Amino acid sequence: MLMWAVIFLIIAIVAALFGFGGVASLATQIAKILFFLFLILFIISLIYHFVNSGSVAPVSSNPVQSVNVG
Repeated sequence: MLMWAVIFLIIAIVAALFGFGGVASLATQIAKILFFLFLILFIISLIYHFVNSGSVAPVSSNPVQSVNVG
């Protein structure tokens, strides 16, 4: 999503250089919306990660270690 925001920002800059004010304005608005949407989702993801980080038991990556033989 952040990549799309950067792409629209580049489109806005190129359009502004060539004098297309309407296209540049629209691309800038889309880039802002995408950036803030990315930022909100990133913050929600961080909060979710820190809230749930202690509640999950670690899983062994080697299935042989979890088997009790004897």
